[in-house]
Amino acid sequence: MKLLVTLKKIGVFYYEGFAGQKSWSRQVWLIIILKLFIMFFVLKLFFFPNFLKTKYTNDKDRGDYVIEQLTNPKK
Repeated sequence: MKLLVTLKKIGVFYYEGFAGQKSWSRQVWLIIILKLFIMFFVLKLFFFPNFLKTKYTNDKDRGDYVIEQLTNPKK
């Protein structure tokens, strides 16, 4: 019960904080959220494919590959 009261207080705190913002600060928050979306979702989808999942079928092979790459020095 105490957890629910605490969560409600936190929610009210953020609601009141965002409700009293100026219009330019809302635009800044929109830009920040848009940039985070681009960084974490769009770039991951197109530029960082899941290399290990496509090359190996199980976790043991993936783990062996990572350990081999980390422990073998570059020549």
